Amino acid sequence: MAKIQQTFVCQSCGAVYNRWRGRCEACNGWNTIVEEIAGGPGQAGPAATRPARARGRVFPLEGLTGEAKQAPRTPSGIAELDRVTGGGFVRGSVILLGGDPGIGKSTLLMQASAAMAATGERVAYISGEEAVGQVRLRAERLGLAKHPVELAAETNVEDIVETLSQGKPPALAIIDSIQTMWTETVESAPGTVTQVRSSAQALIRFAKTTGTAVILVGHVTKDGQIAGPRVVEHMVDAVASFEGDQGHHFRILRAVKNRFGPTDEIGVFEMTDAGLAEVPNPSALFLAARDHQAAGTAVFAGMEGTRPLLVEIQALVAPSALGMPRRAVVGWDPNRLSMVLAVLEAHGGIRLSGHDVYLNVAGGLRITEPAADLAVAAALVSSLSGAALPPETVYFGEIGLSGAIRPVAQGAARLKEAQKLGFAKALMPQGRETADRALATESLRHIADLVAGIAASGPKRGRRSNAPRYEEAD
Repeated sequence: MAKIQQTFVCQSCGAVYNRWRGRCEACNGWNTIVEEIAGGPGQAGPAATRPARARGRVFPLEGLTGEAKQAPRTPSGIAELDRVTGGGFVRGSVILLGGDPGIGKSTLLMQASAAMAATGERVAYISGEEAVGQVRLRAERLGLAKHPVELAAETNVEDIVETLSQGKPPALAIIDSIQTMWTETVESAPGTVTQVRSSAQALIRFAKTTGTAVILVGHVTKDGQIAGPRVVEHMVDAVASFEGDQGHHFRILRAVKNRFGPTDEIGVFEMTDAGLAEVPNPSALFLAARDHQAAGTAVFAGMEGTRPLLVEIQALVAPSALGMPRRAVVGWDPNRLSMVLAVLEAHGGIRLSGHDVYLNVAGGLRITEPAADLAVAAALVSSLSGAALPPETVYFGEIGLSGAIRPVAQGAARLKEAQKLGFAKALMPQGRETADRALATESLRHIADLVAGIAASGPKRGRRSNAPRYEEAD
């Protein structure tokens, strides 16, 4: 009888140890190491006593050239979801979808499965957290109860694979969630690193052999990362994150990894009483409740993949009584804000060291591109001076450490989106003229030009008696 090998596995990062430890040396997590019994269907012994294995077939690469230059895709029926996946679900692909509890992951997948089932495709929804009756209640609330979606409440991977293999392979199979699945080949509790990895591997093998697109729903940790071993993210073909604040009514589907499409696309949805509704024009949604006369607000013309997006940047600069002024940022990189503040102090002639600075991206959107530097700087100077920026103007451009405003990519798409929403002017870096003549543009070379333009307008609202003192820029 073979000796049972006991290992200790970290439930956060998947690191393996030969004895228990209080702290994982790989991820520095405390009390995350759990004892697990390694097992599997593998057989030991001499090669002569092992059963003969079937040899795999080898296919020539040149034989696949004339068949299809692009992997066949199955549209989901939801345009925003197809945008993120790259045009639809690729046959045999596996997608890992993560998001906060209650953000709407199950609602989105239920609507996608119903839309695909309405086209005649076989779709299976496997729930490991809810009963079939609970899933039907959600479908009835969304008005999707009459769609031919196959439902099941099961957590055993072998039973799921055997059931899905009967008859025609489904075009889409949804597993909600991967943390509740378990396989008989591993002697561990459901939710452990070994079970999650082995269950995901079995489902991936089923997807590759049958051509079924599989979506695995994953839980997230407190810091927003998908729970479980990171090796699962490397095993799947795509990783998507469903983001949003429960205090706001819109949700953003963002691709983190995609082997068959772009990784910088986003899909915008609005949470309504009837489920998630697509938002074809998210710029109008983010700018719907904008206060045109408020100081400290600037409209940023950004890009999310190939989609132009206009969003409002809000800044509040107030005198601080603390020895170290506070810097609070929501929706942007705090390090980037520190750099913009330093450039304004060094090259813009503005003293911000004695002020608290609060920055917010309206609507809960998260911005990562450096093209938002110019809009952030404009909002900061506007809040400090009390002068409201022109409501029909958009801003975009990258600020260097020397104070120079550097050009950014896809300027024509940004200007076209601004013109479509009724904006009349754009402050942008100096570069090639790509704007439509119907939209006036002003090119800026240095951050001092922006400060001088805002200071010349003067305070338009007397909300602050002690107007800031502007020094001569370097």
